[in-house]
Amino acid sequence: MIKHKGIFITGTDTGVGKTYVACGVASELRRIGVDVGVMKPAESGCRSRRGSLIPADAISLAKAADAADHLDLINPYRFREPLAPAVAARLERKRIDLNVILRSFQTLATNHDFMLVEGAGGIMVPLTRRLTFLDLAVTIGLPVLIVARPNLGTINHTLLTVEALRQRSVPILGISINDSSGNQHGLAEHTSPSVIARMSGVSVLENIGFGQKVWDRLARSVLR
Repeated sequence: MIKHKGIFITGTDTGVGKTYVACGVASELRRIGVDVGVMKPAESGCRSRRGSLIPADAISLAKAADAADHLDLINPYRFREPLAPAVAARLERKRIDLNVILRSFQTLATNHDFMLVEGAGGIMVPLTRRLTFLDLAVTIGLPVLIVARPNLGTINHTLLTVEALRQRSVPILGISINDSSGNQHGLAEHTSPSVIARMSGVSVLENIGFGQKVWDRLARSVLR
């Protein structure tokens, strides 16, 4: 296990707003004077521009952190199809090498005081043919911030994510519930956060309403 200061951000599913939360935290850390490095080890669903794939999430992270690191360090692997990285890589006849990711992480971690690493989708998404993002989280050894959606079904997805991390003894920093849709709220959205906190024993650090920017509180929690 690699030992560095930082966080690993995962979601309970795709589309829960991981990048939105990651960028918000990175920008706030930078604002308060933290030298933060960012990384998106693999990004799929990249658009093509002049023959190159553009990793929008990784670029957003770099801008939020005001990072001058080379994009290939921040995002070693990028793919066209919006699929799990392992699947997208196979379709494009490419191979994801975990050692390449770890070397990039080590370089970034050496150059920065704090690292923010964003996964792809949920923690069990395949990164390679045999490894998931959970395996990556175990290897780099950063505490995990779970980003969850607020609506019906989030209790199950969040508790399963917590259980998967605990099974591998990965430290959990907390849970951030993020409303990425702005749809009308009902009983599920109002009751789920307290149920998740009670049943998981993990703190819900922030309940982020649609478009809210509450990064000061979340950044303080990250630095504890």
